[in-house]
Amino acid sequence: MTNSAEAQGNGNDTAKLRAMRIESIEARLYYVPLTSVLTDARHGTMREFSLVTVSIMTDGGVEGLGYSYTVGKTGGTALLALIRDNLAPALIGVDPRCTEALWEKMWWHLHYVGRGGLASFAISAIDIALWDIKGKLAQEPLWRLLGGHDSSVRVYAGGIDLDLPIDRLRQQTEGNLKRGFRAIKIKVGRDRLQDDVERVATARACLGPDLPLMVDANMRWTVAQAIRAACAFREYDIYWLEEPTIPDDVEGHRKIEVEGGIPVATGENLHTIYEFQKMISAGGVSFPEPDMSNIGGVTGWIKVAHLAEAYNLPVTSHGIHDLHVHLLAAVPNASLMEIHGFGLDPYIAHPLEISNGQVRASERPGHGIEMQWDALEAYRVGAKGHALQSKALRGDVVDLKV
Repeated sequence: MTNSAEAQGNGNDTAKLRAMRIESIEARLYYVPLTSVLTDARHGTMREFSLVTVSIMTDGGVEGLGYSYTVGKTGGTALLALIRDNLAPALIGVDPRCTEALWEKMWWHLHYVGRGGLASFAISAIDIALWDIKGKLAQEPLWRLLGGHDSSVRVYAGGIDLDLPIDRLRQQTEGNLKRGFRAIKIKVGRDRLQDDVERVATARACLGPDLPLMVDANMRWTVAQAIRAACAFREYDIYWLEEPTIPDDVEGHRKIEVEGGIPVATGENLHTIYEFQKMISAGGVSFPEPDMSNIGGVTGWIKVAHLAEAYNLPVTSHGIHDLHVHLLAAVPNASLMEIHGFGLDPYIAHPLEISNGQVRASERPGHGIEMQWDALEAYRVGAKGHALQSKALRGDVVDLKV
């Protein structure tokens, strides 16, 4: 039997767990330079990206880290403001472990001005931080906390390389193979289809007949153009054709799937589970591609992965590979994971290591990402002449200096 002292002690421990709450939330914005100039068919030339980080501290001293990003400097200040002015004040004092309840709270808090878009980016950054806290409290890595299917994840090199000359495209592909990749994606969507065909043929020749080759048009084409391009690419055994047209044209995606003869991947520009449900149920996608940075974080991504599983489809990812590795390792229908050009390797303590086309999710509690803040400081908005100063939020006080 348990004596009264033990019972009282256990009761006190339980009470402490139940009393957990969010004490503070800090959001920061950085304009991070890319290591090389990148180009695609829709966004053009890219030299930097906006990184928005969220640090959530509990009253028990457990800290969670989340982040999202945008292309270039577009939307970064708006995303920061949504988090700090609207979401953070609504979450101070609540239990960080109730991720479903908090996700719903954030969704409806921004629903009238959101229903996707920047609202989903903002929710994502906070949701990721909340799941980091849950993993640390459980002393479990995120991939195991979410289901724990297989810690080893197949990856591909996601080239953002539309304007690379053929010789440099060949060098890049050969270099990626030497780095350990066993699958490659290149950009298409040039003005002349024959130029795209030449690039595809070059990449296929470098890879040989057996390794997966993906192509990404970044929404450049009409449906008719996409079907024509897909037909021209068929002989090169394309693993998937990514974002062949605008994400809003669900029926167009279905036509490209049927008439183009190449599996379609799409989803990085779908920002709600409802958009994925429409695309998947219409037969417009073979490889759903949610991005946890804009689909509502861990919570949103996992919902899409399970939706895809219900339709017997694999799920892939876009961007922030250091986090996505945990999600793909957690689910049974994981496909290849993108290693993206907007990488954070210079700014984190434990970058992913690629070996024979695979990476392994870490065993560190939570998502295990340790940001090197000193390395990022030079790019923080508010430093060195930037106009907006990011400050911490505590209690009900919002201090946003412009």
